Amino acid sequence: MLDAIIIISFILAGAGIGFNSIEDLPSQVLSQVSNEMALRFVTAGFGALIGFAIGLSVQQAYRRLEKKVRAMPADILLSRAIGLVIGLLVANLLLAPTFLLPIPLEFSFIKPLIALVGSVLFAFSGISLADTHGRALLRLINPSSFETLLVSEGTLKPASTKLLDTSCIIDGRIEELLATGFLEGQILVPQFVLQELQNVADASNDQKRIRGRRGLDILNRIRDAYPDRIVINSADYDDVPTVDAKLVRLAQEINGKLLTTDYNLSKVASVQ
Repeated sequence: MLDAIIIISFILAGAGIGFNSIEDLPSQVLSQVSNEMALRFVTAGFGALIGFAIGLSVQQAYRRLEKKVRAMPADILLSRAIGLVIGLLVANLLLAPTFLLPIPLEFSFIKPLIALVGSVLFAFSGISLADTHGRALLRLINPSSFETLLVSEGTLKPASTKLLDTSCIIDGRIEELLATGFLEGQILVPQFVLQELQNVADASNDQKRIRGRRGLDILNRIRDAYPDRIVINSADYDDVPTVDAKLVRLAQEINGKLLTTDYNLSKVASVQ
């Protein structure tokens, strides 16, 4: 809807300018025109075509800007917005006295021109200073904001989500990896893995039951220790028969990494 409004606005503006542009023609040229209204419609048509081309360019530029802003972390967007506002305020304070200068009437256009150019320069300077020194301020206010800034610049790569399978939980080394900080990112435990772990804990075989209960204990401990990072995901796939296949499919959908000690599952996941 907004795209159509932008393009139509430029078409109407171009048509209006073209329609009225013949008034700027020399009187000698107008005197040779037999049908002035037809000429107005012709120039309006050319103006509408030019307006359509300009409107299309503006619409595409707006979409690129919108996409860039949406992908920008909130902290960076906030720091640049603050820099923009401060730059415009400084521009208004410093350039206000220029409107009091006794400039001749024939050069009166200089005042708004100076105001426009000065506002653009100070606004750009404010954004540039926010990019340069804003990270230091963000680091003091919120250390995690600085990491977000580095991620947005590509200096750091965001940690991918890790999926745990039953064998990895029962193995127990996941707890040590989390404790040492070696394992980064969010840890996802699918509901079907939790159900499989419960089935192992309820098995009639003593060894399986011990391993299953050990896995449940480990899972409870890491959830208590890292409540913000350990997430139980309720996703399930009724059309997929095995837990291993469900894990591979979920990892593909969320573009995550699968942690497992199962050799066969590791090979299958690598292939897929």
